[in-house]
Amino acid sequence: MNRDDPPITDPFSPWGTEPIRSVFLRRPNRFVVECAIDGQTVTAHLPNPGRLWELLLPESTVILIPRKTISPGGLGYSAVAVERDGLPVLLHTQMANRVVRFLIEAGRVPGLEGAGIVKAEATVGHSRFDFRLRKGGRDILCEVKSCTLFGKSFAMFPDAVTERGKRHLLELAELAGQGLSCMVIYLIHWPHARYFLPDFHTDPEFSRVFADVRDRVRFCPLAVGWSRDLTLADTVREVGIPWPLLDREDRNRGNYLLILHLAGDLSITVGALGTVRFRKGYYVYAGSAKRHLSQRVNRHLRRRKRLFWHIDYLREQAVSCSAIPIRSSVNLEHDLAGSLGAIAAWQVPGFGSSDCSCPTHLFGFENHPLENRKFIGFLQHYRMDRLETLLNGDACMD
Repeated sequence: MNRDDPPITDPFSPWGTEPIRSVFLRRPNRFVVECAIDGQTVTAHLPNPGRLWELLLPESTVILIPRKTISPGGLGYSAVAVERDGLPVLLHTQMANRVVRFLIEAGRVPGLEGAGIVKAEATVGHSRFDFRLRKGGRDILCEVKSCTLFGKSFAMFPDAVTERGKRHLLELAELAGQGLSCMVIYLIHWPHARYFLPDFHTDPEFSRVFADVRDRVRFCPLAVGWSRDLTLADTVREVGIPWPLLDREDRNRGNYLLILHLAGDLSITVGALGTVRFRKGYYVYAGSAKRHLSQRVNRHLRRRKRLFWHIDYLREQAVSCSAIPIRSSVNLEHDLAGSLGAIAAWQVPGFGSSDCSCPTHLFGFENHPLENRKFIGFLQHYRMDRLETLLNGDACMD
């Protein structure tokens, strides 16, 4: 342990103060959240730049730690965790390294039993890695990533596009080719996780590199849990990577959702559908692409294009438009439309469904769908939970 590192207690609890529970209100930017403590609004630093769609939902319990000094921006707290299904999920990405240090020193990381930490923040060539370890006379370079994206049993990383994460994998693979042992520990803050995959829906480039370097870099996804007082739970378990499932599902095909915002009521002429009256609010469109999914999505996001599909006419008038791909080996378009119909506030009959039996492929919401728990549950099912039904026994495990 370096002299400057704070001591690690047993059981592991790095906070040094009692955590405070608050109610999540909103996230003004990537690094700030507003929460309520006993009805009073406070602002807190959020040490996690991820999207965190599945965690930072209205009325969620956010666990705060008072800061020793208030920042110039008036941030008196740090948001270190959020509760999901009654269990704390660690948000503090920088704390992941301290957790992994504790687990390595306690002999709790599979394959690293008896390993010693030579140096933290170790520089090799032009790159810096979280740990340089030594085991059996051999050095090991180890990178640590904090994973907060998970469904019932599947965990995925990253939850947003990460050029840095992709670069780390390529650097480790290059060093492995020079004879060094290299690994990445994905610290999953969900004790029920059983499988791990790169999030090929969100960052297909990272997923491609992840698969390409699998024979040179060891991946160690570790599921951990946290108690209500934010001490590390006893259960630490390595979870499996279903490589055949990844190879089959991670293709440039499948489905997508477009989220569009109309700032006011509007009548729009929609091709052969005629003039349609649209209510103010948010709209979710379900589409599919048998191939070239990324190109199809990028076309939809552009404003200037030849109007062809129904959605093109709405996109032209929308204040904003964002896309959520759902890569899949099968077409889920009709299933998506059926599930959206069950949770939407209203529907636009006949929109985008002239070539199928669905009543519509366009659904309306009063508020942003990503703030809607039912919509987030819908995303979780189609992007993660559904994958478990595709596993073919042990044949899909590494």
